[in-house]
Amino acid sequence: MAPHPTNQHFALTKRRWFVFAIFFFFMLLHQSDKLLISPLTTDIMKEFNINEAQMGLVTSGAIIVGAFFYPLWGYLYDRFARSKLLALASFIWGATTWISAVARTYPAFLVSRASTGIDDSSYPGIYSLMSDYFPPKIRGKVYGFLQITSPLGYLIGMVLALILGGMIGWRSVFYITGSLGILLAIIIFFGVKEAPRGGSEPELENIEQKIQYKFNWKTARDLFKRKSWLLLLTQGFFGVFPWQVITFWFFHYLETERGFDSNQQLITMGIAILFLAAGYPIGGILGDYFFRKNPRGRLFVAATGVILGAILLWITMTIPDENVLLFTIMLCLSAIFIPFASPNVISTVYDITLPEVRSTANAIQYFVEQGGSAVAPTLAGLIAVSSSMKDSILIICTGAWVLCFIFFLFAMKLLPKDINTLRQQLKERAELEQQASDTGVSE
Repeated sequence: MAPHPTNQHFALTKRRWFVFAIFFFFMLLHQSDKLLISPLTTDIMKEFNINEAQMGLVTSGAIIVGAFFYPLWGYLYDRFARSKLLALASFIWGATTWISAVARTYPAFLVSRASTGIDDSSYPGIYSLMSDYFPPKIRGKVYGFLQITSPLGYLIGMVLALILGGMIGWRSVFYITGSLGILLAIIIFFGVKEAPRGGSEPELENIEQKIQYKFNWKTARDLFKRKSWLLLLTQGFFGVFPWQVITFWFFHYLETERGFDSNQQLITMGIAILFLAAGYPIGGILGDYFFRKNPRGRLFVAATGVILGAILLWITMTIPDENVLLFTIMLCLSAIFIPFASPNVISTVYDITLPEVRSTANAIQYFVEQGGSAVAPTLAGLIAVSSSMKDSILIICTGAWVLCFIFFLFAMKLLPKDINTLRQQLKERAELEQQASDTGVSE
């Protein structure tokens, strides 16, 4: 006898926080491994006797590989079982990290480290699977807590590199993180159950799904009829400019233009990163709250976050160099608002897309963002050469956030129509499921 739909939904509800915990630790450790290479760069360069340009190719290679794999992962997640594919992604993470650790020549290390980009583009499957475990009203909070793994992973990676790197060497550090990836692959494979696509949507949550919806090209093409999604894609391209500029250049700015020594840099940025991490769940929780009141609520929070982030960063950067305390306080205040958009954009994408193409929609979004990721650091360097790093950071960050604010406003206007279209499609599916249940038909 098939499980009663209410019991099936209860089982998913009971299990969902366990699944959340598994993917939280997966993302946390994966981000730590991914960002380890930055603090270990000097040791790696000495090992292979390479210069900065050659080392830069290592990071660029992983970014390029990841960009090309986003569409493939998106398609596979929407076509096959996401839980098993995520176990595969975790295994690839562990295996490629191990191969990087055993590489004895620079070309071998370059290729092996670039191959780590394969699993770097696997996150759309996590967000898609979570959307089938958690209903729309709390997805922003869920994604916000998942996304704190990026800044926390950076801190963990930095600590691992600084403490263990000097004690056991960079290769041994990669052995440890690679082994954790393989261990998590086993846990995900046996511990994470696939959820029915759309099973947490209000229209379908109490219905036993007999009709299986999977990726098809018509549904994927229909994504481009969602005008609000196209606007979110556009803002995503510009939205990563500030992240990449701050990641690549802010330590350099603190050192060369504000005169911070290494300890001041670590303390200031360490505190700011903790505030940045807090901004993800705060933004997600606020987005959920306003979404329950108005379908535009998530984008309202996203737009508020980017414009406040722009204003506060501008004020922060104009504080005199000698006032370190005020600069740190304002930097932390800015950091809270900067990530508000991230969990709300992902949640909004899933508010307007059918369950069987959500990984594809998310993957396309990340693919577009990679374009901004590639352009931003170079553009910042060019501006800094002709002016200053302070001007470069301000121009790019505030300019990009103002553009994002404008795109969010236009998307907010179009969003209710796209949400209503999805809800109607899900209602029609619920009726078909009921008919299939009555007749005993399945597809």
